[in-house]
Amino acid sequence: MSAALEAATEHQGRARVALRAALAAGPSHAYLFRGPRGSGKRAAARALAAEILAGAAENPEDARRRALLDPSPHPDLVWIAPRGAQHMVEDVRERVIRAAAYRPFEGGKRVFVIEAAEALRDESQNALLKTLEEPPPYAHIILLTSEPEVLLETIASRCAPVEFAPYPAAVLEAELAAEGAGAAAEELAAAARLAAGDRERARLLLSPLGRELRAEADACVAAARAGELAGAPWKALLDRATAAGEEAEAATREALEEETKAGVRRSARELADEAKRAGRRRRTEILDLGLELCAAHLRDLAALAVGAEEVAFARDRLDQLRAEAAGLDAAAARRGAAAAQETRRSLDLNVSEELALEALFFRLARTVSDGAMRRPRSSE
Repeated sequence: MSAALEAATEHQGRARVALRAALAAGPSHAYLFRGPRGSGKRAAARALAAEILAGAAENPEDARRRALLDPSPHPDLVWIAPRGAQHMVEDVRERVIRAAAYRPFEGGKRVFVIEAAEALRDESQNALLKTLEEPPPYAHIILLTSEPEVLLETIASRCAPVEFAPYPAAVLEAELAAEGAGAAAEELAAAARLAAGDRERARLLLSPLGRELRAEADACVAAARAGELAGAPWKALLDRATAAGEEAEAATREALEEETKAGVRRSARELADEAKRAGRRRRTEILDLGLELCAAHLRDLAALAVGAEEVAFARDRLDQLRAEAAGLDAAAARRGAAAAQETRRSLDLNVSEELALEALFFRLARTVSDGAMRRPRSSE
């Protein structure tokens, strides 16, 4: 394997073995890279694409060099990512399905990478199916997904799976330190563990937005424990998510308007719809993270309540957690964490976010309030 592919799969043993075997036997027509966000799928896909193109080029080193650039100027590497919550159907049709019918511009191969394949609509997946069933011999398709269960089985079954695991927290912590994140060692450790192997999420947690979100999640749990819910503390999480969504919508609209000025054809309605999708996606992401941070805080309390401090995520707040966990009922804290996770999943069903959060925190007040967490479970 090339140095780039070795580096991209350094901490992904299963993926490295699979890709080594694939290159030795000759690359498959389609791959499905499956694993959590931030686990290195994107870098590995670019490195694999570079090897496929280099292997069929007159000048392999030049083809590899251009394919590894991001964005890549190589004419036979097509890379699409959703601009908003979903891939545009026409984008998939034009840039993958129809484009795959044309022979390579140079060399003997073409590679098509679809990032966040879980954002493909059913219409796009069904349209892509024929290309996966009867691909031209020179075409290779790589799908990246952090939610493989969302893909149609007919799509997944026609791709060779490559599995990616979450990044080890220690490795992620070392990377964050090497990047010069400007945070104390304890905060780097906390971000690496709270991110669950997701590099992008770890970086977000070290940003001003991430720090504010952590503080608001902790405040929400504290309010539930104190039974002080009259001020609707969960609205801070909703407001934070809304603000992030509005910022993402504005940034996307500005970027699309620049593309339109540069000659990209797009109606005013299409521009507005894409910007709104990007905003909704970001809002959902931040709200989901806020609830996950609430669950993590309760999980940490349960860990410290039974003396398992070494497994706590919030390494930068151990003193605070020790004080909160003194004498607490660990089982109640675990039930509270489970309730927060249930609410996260319920938001996928298009329930009212505000009502879902209100119900969660009143439930937490009954379960994890100072009094409830010190009562034996049988008395609840």
